[in-house]
Amino acid sequence: MPDTSHMTGRRILLGVTGGIAAYKTAELVRQFKRAGAEVRVVMTPDATRFVTPLTLGTLSENEVHIEIFPENEAGSWTKHVALGLWADLFLVAPLTAQTLSKLVDGACDSMLTAVSLTARCPIMICPAMDHDMYIHPAVRTNLDTLAERGVTVMEAEHGELASGLIGQGRLPAPDAIFERASELLASLDTARSGPLAGKRVVVTAGPTRERIDPVRFISNHSTGTMGFELARAAARRGADVVLIAGPVSLETPDGVRRIDVESTADMYAAVMDYREADVVIMSAAVADFTPSQPSESKIKKQGGDAALELAPTTDILANLGVSKADGQTLVGFALETENGLENARGKLERKNLDWIVLNNPTESGAGFGTGTNRVTLLARDGRSVDLPVLPKAEVAEAILELAVLNTALEDIDPTA
Repeated sequence: MPDTSHMTGRRILLGVTGGIAAYKTAELVRQFKRAGAEVRVVMTPDATRFVTPLTLGTLSENEVHIEIFPENEAGSWTKHVALGLWADLFLVAPLTAQTLSKLVDGACDSMLTAVSLTARCPIMICPAMDHDMYIHPAVRTNLDTLAERGVTVMEAEHGELASGLIGQGRLPAPDAIFERASELLASLDTARSGPLAGKRVVVTAGPTRERIDPVRFISNHSTGTMGFELARAAARRGADVVLIAGPVSLETPDGVRRIDVESTADMYAAVMDYREADVVIMSAAVADFTPSQPSESKIKKQGGDAALELAPTTDILANLGVSKADGQTLVGFALETENGLENARGKLERKNLDWIVLNNPTESGAGFGTGTNRVTLLARDGRSVDLPVLPKAEVAEAILELAVLNTALEDIDPTA
């Protein structure tokens, strides 16, 4: 059974849009109520075709709101503001493609869309639609946009759809949505009292891609897992986390603002926007070189050798080190296959880092594409801490505690 303690006394504002999966929201309201939460419901007009306001109003024991300006209701013109201020969590389930696009554009044609603009609380969305709609580039771009704005996106499940097709697009079961919402509220509780509360932490993750021509690029095997775990660990400790990610296929951690980039130049620009953060952890596997003159058209195979002229990319970490502010913590990563300690120490000094995390991708249990890593942490003051092979989530916990919070190694509990 999921932990429901974080639901007691919480104010859940449930938004329901016009999809067939709207019928599942009746059970979702019941679960929130059983856990001790107060629930209010806002619906789009089309949602009432699938589940009645009477049903959700009865279960929630509160009036259901649909129109921005309901007739014969005093003070109705400010109701969207009051609801946005009232909620601890605004959960939209199911979310249709139509309302998704309105949330992205800031449209305001129903009580639900109006509240989305006034809500000061976290927003969580559960998109649900037919598979081909769900994978359409416009829908994926809209979901990515909301995620970048800090909205928690619970991806649809794979299964049988109302159309009779099989694919991703199915609304998760009420149990799963309830559990995810509870986890999100739990993370907010931690944030209020966490050791990094009030601090901004920037984490870079994943590879970069350097364009050769419109169809080819230079990159590496980084999956971004280490950086995403670092972002998650920082958020759990109450930090305001900005995650700058190269091209990866990972879900954004709860409570984290994500910025997607592609090239090293893109990542440099994004990082420089946050160069005054309290903590910067550069875990991304940034390309060292980029084609000097990328082709505007596909390079054709002519039967002979092709020469590719490369130029160094901008050294993001070195630029951060030059402009490092007093009190800022700057952590870098060193991926080395030989002379690891010597090379990492040199990088630590040259780039004015506080800590550097050394690992060797040729070692068992370390490197790209694994769920584990084995690292050595080197500090500016000469300290050196070797960690055994651990799940990357536990490595992230140790890095946060050692390099950012200065916790003694023997006092670290990776499972806390």
